[in-house]
Parts: sequence; structure tokens; C-alpha cells
Amino acid sequence: MTSIESSLHPLVFPVANLADSWRPGGHSREFPLAFRTCARALAGMQKEAVVSPAVGPAWRMVCDEGPYLLGTDLAPFPLAFFCVGMLSGYATELLALAKGHSLPADWELVQDNRYTMEGSATAGTMRGAALPVELELRAGSEENHGALQSLLMDAVAASPAGALLRATHNGRFALQHNGQPLQPARVLTTTPSAVCPVDFDLLQPAPAHAFPGDIISKLQSAPLREGVSGGVGSSLTNDQKRTLHMQGRCRQRDDGLLEITVELFSPLGSRFRFLVEPGEECSAPRAPSPAMYLSAGIAFCYLTQMGRYAHIVRKPLTDYRLVQDSAFGLPGASSGSGRACSTDALLTEVFIQSAADDEFAKSVVSMSEQTCFLHAACREVVPVRIKGLRSNVQTP
Repeated sequence: MTSIESSLHPLVFPVANLADSWRPGGHSREFPLAFRTCARALAGMQKEAVVSPAVGPAWRMVCDEGPYLLGTDLAPFPLAFFCVGMLSGYATELLALAKGHSLPADWELVQDNRYTMEGSATAGTMRGAALPVELELRAGSEENHGALQSLLMDAVAASPAGALLRATHNGRFALQHNGQPLQPARVLTTTPSAVCPVDFDLLQPAPAHAFPGDIISKLQSAPLREGVSGGVGSSLTNDQKRTLHMQGRCRQRDDGLLEITVELFSPLGSRFRFLVEPGEECSAPRAPSPAMYLSAGIAFCYLTQMGRYAHIVRKPLTDYRLVQDSAFGLPGASSGSGRACSTDALLTEVFIQSAADDEFAKSVVSMSEQTCFLHAACREVVPVRIKGLRSNVQTP
């Protein structure tokens, strides 16, 4: 498959024929939820990823970009996946806490995410950053709102996203350029251990009855506007000073799945709907879990920055892929541990095929880490501000 258009498969599906090399090598007692995300660039700004747990179904997903990056807008943008992972993780933990207090699930969570991009790509000063998250509980019954609101603080701390955002986690990188290992520059390094994933085109979905066919669907297309802030091609300019803004809304459906809509306001983007299996230890998941969406979002965002940087500096990237290992502790409420979730630092191995020299390959790794919004969210403390409460959620 060279593009989303050429694929006969849905945007998301559980993989039926996954090789062992696509799975994480193991998990520790401290971080029992281990995931390996193997991802590659497709045509234009499209990407494909497979998120695999140590055991259980692995999920293949695709992403795209809107007109602001000259994408085809056929699948959600990378930051949408991370937003879904955050919201669904908070909702999963809140559902578990609410059940323990005999409170109904007639509520909706609304989340606003903002990120900044500032500086020059060619000068090496461009940097991405994550701003504080705004989270709001909209309860169906006023009498339960106060109780649910106080439980929401614990739900955020108990979730995988809460673990990522409340502390600093500097990722480590390894690099291969044209099949030869290189020492990346200006980033923390790790020992290469993964094999470059090459068999994406052989992946087949599980039987259709095992999962909904519309796990991801597009609800509204981005407006095509040129010469305006956030318009066509605006995110590809060399010099940037802008703020990205998106909003997600989450509720639980009658079948137990979480339904989340995400809309990109700035730059001008589309609105997509996602389905999520609440919890991380479901034996027969019908959709990806919150931590899977988090892991996919980070990988997709990093790959986007690789392609974007190469486009701006006008250097060739023939092929680029990565293997990303992420690991989390058990979510505190849904697992019954009663503790805040924890997370290990990301390990990312980058595989580049290019006619450019090795120094360019090294700069791709470092500049992509520097401009990636989601690596920024991991390496900095990002407060979660619950509307209606005075304090930020950063409780360990």
C-alpha cells in the first residue's frame, strides 16, 4: 500500500497475522502495559502504524493531514489520536470511580488542547510545545455534578495520559540511515535493538465481525481557504509563530464503547469520530484502548515532523519509518490498584532511506524531536486544568 486511497482495508483494524518481531520484547513489573508502535510514511502526509501489546490483538491505524499541510484529509491528523487517548483514558477511570460510588454515566467530557510552534526550520530554532490542557465535565444531572467533578481529579491522575503529562520524560533515539547505524545528535540515545518493519503490505484484518467497521469516521471536512491564517499550506512555511487548537468530546455509548469527536479549529481542519474500548486489559477488545491511541499519536506526530522538515529544507526522504516502544503502569481506577498510573520514557528507533548525507539524517532526528508537539508534551510538565476547580491536576 502506497496510500490510503489504494487500500481496500478500513482506516483501523485488528491485525490477524502479526509476526512476533512487531511486539514489544517484554514488560517490567513496574510498567506491565508495554506497546510497540511500528510506523511508516505513505504518500504525501499519510502514515500507517501498528500498535502491538505484548499479548492480545494489535491494531493497525492510518493518519493524514488537512489542507494546512497539503494533505489529502482522508484520515485524522496525528494530534487527534493523542487527544482521543487522553480523553478516553480520563473517561475510563472516571467510569470506574463513578461505578464505585453508584453514580450514573450520563455525562460528557470536553477537552481543549493547544500547542505552539515557533522559530525557523532552516536556522534550527523551530520548536514545538504543549500548553495546559482544559478539561470540562458536563453532567446530565446537577445533583451528581459535584461528586463527579471531584472524582475527575483522581481519574486524570489514574490514567496513562495523566502519567505522561504530570512529569518529564525525555525520550531516547537510535538511527539507521540507508541501513547503516548512526549516532543521533542533540538527543538522548538508546542502543539499537529493533528490526526495521517492512511487511506492512502483508498485514490482514481479523474477520469483520470482530470489530466495528467505523472505528474512525470523518464527520466534516476542513474548509479550503488560501492566504489566511491556518489555511492551505500555512504549516509548511519556514518561519512559524502559531498556536494550534483542537477540541474533543467524549461520551459512553449504550454498547459500552467510548465515542469521541475531535475537531481542529486552528489551523483549519476537519472533524472526526473515534471509537475506543475503555480499559487496557479487555480480553476481546472491539477497538483500540486509550494507551494505544496515545502511542499511535506520538509516532504519527513525530513522522509528520520528519516529512515536514525535509519538505521545508528541500532534502529528499525516500522512505522513513520508526519503531517506538512505550510502557505504562496499570491505570489506578479501572485496574483496581488505587494508585496513580506511571509511565516509562519512550524509546524510538528511526529508519531513513535518503540520497542526502548522514548529517542530514541526524538533523532529521533532532529537529523532529524538537518540533514534535507530543514529544514536547512528554518532556515537559503539562498541567490539566479542570474547569470549575481551582487547582491543576498534577497529583502523583
